[in-house]
Amino acid sequence: MESTTPNDNYDYDDDNVTPAGLCTSDGENLLGAQLSTIYYFMFLFSLFGNGLVLVIIHRFEKLTTVTNILLLNLVVSSLMFMSSLPFVGVYKQLSNWIFGEVMCKIVGSVYYLGLYSSVLFLTLLTFDRHLAVVYSVGGSQVRNQSYALLSCAVVWLVSGLACIPKMILHTTFTHNSSNKTLCQEYPLNTPIDDKLRASGFYLQLFLFLLFPLIVIVYCYVRIAITVISSKIVTKFKTVRLIFVIVLLFFICWTPFNVVQLIPENLSCEEKKKRGYALEVTHDIAYIYFWISPIFYTFVGKKFQSYFRQLLVKRFPGLKKHISVSQVSRTSMSTKSTQKSIELS
Repeated sequence: MESTTPNDNYDYDDDNVTPAGLCTSDGENLLGAQLSTIYYFMFLFSLFGNGLVLVIIHRFEKLTTVTNILLLNLVVSSLMFMSSLPFVGVYKQLSNWIFGEVMCKIVGSVYYLGLYSSVLFLTLLTFDRHLAVVYSVGGSQVRNQSYALLSCAVVWLVSGLACIPKMILHTTFTHNSSNKTLCQEYPLNTPIDDKLRASGFYLQLFLFLLFPLIVIVYCYVRIAITVISSKIVTKFKTVRLIFVIVLLFFICWTPFNVVQLIPENLSCEEKKKRGYALEVTHDIAYIYFWISPIFYTFVGKKFQSYFRQLLVKRFPGLKKHISVSQVSRTSMSTKSTQKSIELS
């Protein structure tokens, strides 16, 4: 979670912080408070959209295929991340943390756990599509339920371990000039704190940005070569949805990561510009978790069919207006044992 208070130089005395400089972040804090009003809408929309995906998977699919298992975990990680937004919204609007120290650490940890796991699950989904398309024969032997469950366990373990520095550094403390409680990384420059911050920064840069980007680009280059050489249109359709989701993620998150790379030893005016950029790009990054359910539900033809079936069952009067092709769970499960599930 980002700071909503001045990024000044501080003197420390126990839990109290006193500003030592005149460069404040009041403008960017006000911008953050104004933008945070959309967090509640984003949370509710994400809750509905991701919940709909979970219902569709539960009602029409079985968790026996690699794609469904990975997609389920991706949805859970998105919901986990979005669950922190109402707390962040209240915090930004009040510029005061009112939920206590324990919740400060929990919300901060859930925030990063959802973010990190989402990145890795997107990478894993792309790699799985790469196996299914490029190594369609040999890959089917590797792509089984055990492989999927083990992969998911590794992703959650790595993401959880990566959150440890954030959990340690995130705490509550009082800003003396405003007498308000802050919930963020405690800005104390001790050797241990500096090492924790550095480890967190490099983990986020290399493990959760550069590494996924390299893997995803490589996988899609191989997929594109295979699809073009095979001239089979259906193979392209099987990877379209995941490609759109991955592309959307990096469009939303790359600007924020680029701004984070800008060093903080800047002049006061440059710090303010960096602060404004962080606020705007951070909120753009949230759009991914808000809008991704639309792609799950409305880009994939299978999900469209399932969604229509749900609507007709809930509102029978729509049957004459909505074309529904019945696809039973049993028949789909049988097909999925013969070939990888077509998400689109």
